[in-house]
Amino acid sequence: MPTAPTPPAWTDPPVPVPAPTGATRAPELALELLVHGVGGATPAKMLDDDPRTQRITGDETAGIYRHTEDADAEHRPQDYRDRPVPEAYCWSGLTSGDGSRALWLLLLPFMIINLAHWNRPAADRREGTVRLYGLLVRLIALTLTVLLVAAVCEVALDLTAWQCAGSTACADGRSWLGFAAPGGGWWSQPGRRIALTALAPLALIGLLWFLSTRTWSAYESAPPIERTLNEDDPAVAHQPALRLPGFWYGRRLVARLRAIHTAAGFLTIAATLTAATARYDREPGGPAALDAIGWTLLALIQVSGLAVLYAVCHRGRSETAIDHTLDRLAVRKLPGFSLVLLALSALYAGWSRPDWRSQGRLPGDQSFGLIALTQVALILALAVVAGVLYRSAARDGHTGGLAPQHAATGDQPDRRVRTPLAGLAGPAVAVLGCALGGVLTGGVAQRFADWLDGGSTPGMGGGPIAGPPVVLSWQAAVIPPILLLLVLLLLVFVWRVGRVRRTLEPTMADGYPGAAPDPVRSEEIAKTIARAGVTDSIPWIIGPAALMTLLLGCLAVAGAWATGEVPGRAADGTPAFVDAVAQAAQGLGSWLVGVVFALLLALGRRAYRDSGARRTVGILWDVGTFWPRAAHPFAPPCYAERAVPDLTWRMQTWTENTGGRLVISGHSQGSVLAAAAVWQLDWRTRRRVALLTYGSPLERLYGRWFPAYFGPAQLTALHQEVHCWRNLWRYTDPIGGPIEPPALGDPRVPAGRPPIDRGALKDPLVYGRTADHPLPGPILGHSDYQADPAFAVERAALLARLGDGGVPGQRATQQPTRHAAGGGGGAAVAVDADVAAPRADPAPAG
Repeated sequence: MPTAPTPPAWTDPPVPVPAPTGATRAPELALELLVHGVGGATPAKMLDDDPRTQRITGDETAGIYRHTEDADAEHRPQDYRDRPVPEAYCWSGLTSGDGSRALWLLLLPFMIINLAHWNRPAADRREGTVRLYGLLVRLIALTLTVLLVAAVCEVALDLTAWQCAGSTACADGRSWLGFAAPGGGWWSQPGRRIALTALAPLALIGLLWFLSTRTWSAYESAPPIERTLNEDDPAVAHQPALRLPGFWYGRRLVARLRAIHTAAGFLTIAATLTAATARYDREPGGPAALDAIGWTLLALIQVSGLAVLYAVCHRGRSETAIDHTLDRLAVRKLPGFSLVLLALSALYAGWSRPDWRSQGRLPGDQSFGLIALTQVALILALAVVAGVLYRSAARDGHTGGLAPQHAATGDQPDRRVRTPLAGLAGPAVAVLGCALGGVLTGGVAQRFADWLDGGSTPGMGGGPIAGPPVVLSWQAAVIPPILLLLVLLLLVFVWRVGRVRRTLEPTMADGYPGAAPDPVRSEEIAKTIARAGVTDSIPWIIGPAALMTLLLGCLAVAGAWATGEVPGRAADGTPAFVDAVAQAAQGLGSWLVGVVFALLLALGRRAYRDSGARRTVGILWDVGTFWPRAAHPFAPPCYAERAVPDLTWRMQTWTENTGGRLVISGHSQGSVLAAAAVWQLDWRTRRRVALLTYGSPLERLYGRWFPAYFGPAQLTALHQEVHCWRNLWRYTDPIGGPIEPPALGDPRVPAGRPPIDRGALKDPLVYGRTADHPLPGPILGHSDYQADPAFAVERAALLARLGDGGVPGQRATQQPTRHAAGGGGGAAVAVDADVAAPRADPAPAG
């Protein structure tokens, strides 16, 4: 468990330093491009609560806004000599727009498995191992699609059409099943019933395909700025991935994966129909012609399944170029042929078989156990591959992602990579995604069976139906132990927060010289800092939870296959305590999986009606859908594939048209978008652009959980390439933090360039009541960074450095000034030392 942090040394609010007499300033414009963070913000809120805003470019989903009086600033540069033009990029509509976005909650497992693709360790030099990692994640994602379709088939084909409609006791009193009940007419034959109810999973696949296609047209098809790279250049393979031209253009891969997963869904339905029907035809005395047709269809389904696997393995992401190609064969032929097979399977199942009767469960109920074991095998293989990549990155000194010359010279800095779970973050996230998928799908089947079974417990006997597959009951029974573990972990963290609070509390007043200690105020500040530090301990929750979920999941499949009974029946004959625990676990687990599913539906319904709840859902997606859909095409869309090109186009076209300076100012998740957009600029534009981040999770979350893309090597490369970069953070912020790990400087960063991070800002700005502040100041935490005086000073310093760094006509000079905090533990902080002109970077070759 991580130890308590050291007491904070605050940075006092700086004093703005005026330019010395004689400084010259040309009338070129300066622009501040504001990018908001999680949860969204209105243009008026971003622009100083001014309701008089005007959209300059973009649409209602994502657009650029200005004050109305600043709309024509480019024609009046003389009016903006002493201040930048404020401009806000509002992208909240990409994640929390209309009410239909709330339905994305049901796609949460797909989003989580997509994150696992990006959690890999940073070892880009092992290209074959990296490709294998991506392939394994895509295969796990495919099993989630098959699991979802199989669950709907379980509800529609097995529980409804096979079991309930085939039982007079269950069908009686349900008028909507009367036409398919025994003796009810043409639809009473089991094959025709299951063929009819196959429309339910077919409709689900159609809905997912429609949503994926719709968002694909709006997100993945947004073209970035055209840039070409020489793929034969060895440096291309070792530069940061987020700089590659095609990184934010996943049009081809998403279209391909969408076709593959759609075909897999069709084949799952076809296999369910054909396997059940062919089993009846193979019985003695069955029609030979139909038996042959059944074998033929099963063979074609298996061959098509192999084609789906080949298509998944054949191609991954292409990032070195903007790829406009579409794989016509995979996109059109594969799902089309699978749909034809599904139609033939439905026709085969619906052929007249007057003597066929449905009893017990639908044949093929072992498929859920096979899916679970397949997922376990793939996750274990993924863990092995992730371990190889992690060890390779450790041996290479984390040089992956840098040009070969840096690896050859051995000039790597001594910088620690705090990669969580020893590189196993990806497999752990994959476990959680599969577990959540199992909970949602199992919850639907369990609750529906409980409704059909009346007062009886599904699988325990005494009811009109046999119930869902046994393995689903076993999987539900392991949920209570997992929840117990999570409760224990949460109690540990509550204790740790209290311990850290007590450690920090006596030192809180030391950062405010002259302030009289106030125990209540110190406790409030220390508690906020301690709670903010819990973010760094997230691996201690995810790791144990994933490991226990994996082990108990294996035990559930083993128990189901060994006994063939639900846990409550399997424990018959055991000691009374064991029997009671088994029945309690089964009943409580079955209830919990239903509750989880119901809560997601309720939250989705509330979000559809309530804009506040919809904003909460949007916050989840702001974090989870930043990454492109590289593993699962039915995951919620990647908003960054629209936002990053938007920002890149704006920065590049504005600087080219005006020749001015630009500060892109990103808060929270907006800082991640800002950094990704700056990475996509050409080197000439980057020399006119400064990066100001605050409350930024770039290192604290992204750098640790996604080290292959935001690790120290990648952030160092960005610091090397961006002319000016400054980061503001607070100890009380649970999301943002410093960018640079506490280690030595990097020789690749040009001499004289100041560090990225400013010292921690004071929060609150004032400890107690003073003559200037008669009321206690608020603890801001993650919000209102622009209210801190340091913000305006750092922004001005960045613009001044852009002028000193070689941008024509912008030669403002300032002398470094120090502002010291007097005694009491305050630290002396260099406030305006940034203003010194750094050494000019040479233009990149090529």
